[in-house]
Amino acid sequence: MLHDWQAAIVSWACKRGRAAIFADCGLGKTFMQLEWARLTGQRTLILAPLSIARQTVREAAKLDIDLTFARSQSEAGDITVTNYEMLHHFDPDAFGAVVLDESSILKATEGVYRNRLIEQFGRTPFRLCCTATPAPNDIAEITNHSAFLGIMPRRDVLATFFLHEADDARATGWRLKNHAREAFWRWLASWGMSLKRPSDIGYSDEGYLLPPLEIQPVIVGGEVKVPGRLFVEKLRGVGDRAAVRRQTIGARVTAAVDLIQQDRQPWIAWCGLNDESTAIAGALGGEAIEVTGAMSPEEKAERIEAFIDGRYRVLVSKVAIAGFGMNFQQSRRMVFCGIGDSWEAYFQAIRRQWRFGQQHPVDVRIVVSDAEQSIVDNVLRKERQAEQMIADMVDASRRLREEGR
Repeated sequence: MLHDWQAAIVSWACKRGRAAIFADCGLGKTFMQLEWARLTGQRTLILAPLSIARQTVREAAKLDIDLTFARSQSEAGDITVTNYEMLHHFDPDAFGAVVLDESSILKATEGVYRNRLIEQFGRTPFRLCCTATPAPNDIAEITNHSAFLGIMPRRDVLATFFLHEADDARATGWRLKNHAREAFWRWLASWGMSLKRPSDIGYSDEGYLLPPLEIQPVIVGGEVKVPGRLFVEKLRGVGDRAAVRRQTIGARVTAAVDLIQQDRQPWIAWCGLNDESTAIAGALGGEAIEVTGAMSPEEKAERIEAFIDGRYRVLVSKVAIAGFGMNFQQSRRMVFCGIGDSWEAYFQAIRRQWRFGQQHPVDVRIVVSDAEQSIVDNVLRKERQAEQMIADMVDASRRLREEGR
């Protein structure tokens, strides 16, 4: 069932043994990782977020691959999928291959899973990471992928390719050395296959053209105050952002609910605060199902599946809870009740609907107050940076392929 270009990526990853597939949403990373697991001939453990783990079982059946969904080592089969939270119930040494689905979990430099994953699978012969293209300038995500795969330790990556810049005002973080830019992208392309569409690696894009996407800010008024300042002309830091977001909850929730009630289409409402989520779900009553961080992984998965199955018209949640890896293309409308500075969260949320396989135009509304317009501008600036970074990654992969490497 794999397309030629998917089979080519799987073949490349098998030859590498330890590799990353940085492929855009909807390009079939689940099919590719399952076929990779089969071809290694090794007992394989696939780690994924809970809802995606269940989704992976359904995809495996389409490929006639016997995949076991297990919660402990005693239940494991030849190819096993489990959620990240269950990792401590498994013996990493019992597997010859491991797959990290939604491997962007590695971006947390000191994350609870990051260190455990790198340490426990450091001896595993076959390792595969699957995620969308890394966030712009997210050096931690790239270096931690390299560390997990055993390519190069984080400290060596930084010393080889990066400079750390800081001044008296703030730390600006790591940036690529100018003379090392081309070498870095070539190094990354040697173990990470990056693509946004099949043509990026020399194949036809037939069947993989995205529908139109409309993103429209919705600005709400209202007076806001920041402690210690008479006028709010520009938000300064996290404190200002938090203060303004809390003061404008009522206006933003009202605007978001009004948008959702304009038609009978399925909607997703992305929230950043618990109060926003509670208010939207309450206003919509039985039409909406809310997924919160306080729920058990099983309850989260069941509620998300209820939305996918059409039992509820509206899903209300945070991007961190339901915005990574899921396929919500049965819907095509979403609203952000406010927005944060994370480009990755913004990108991932939109790609739950706007992905290959979506048959309809996707409409996105971003509800913010006047004072928060600068946050929207910042995210869009990061999006432009991301497009350039992805272009550099894809170009490096193309050049290596042309050289026969």
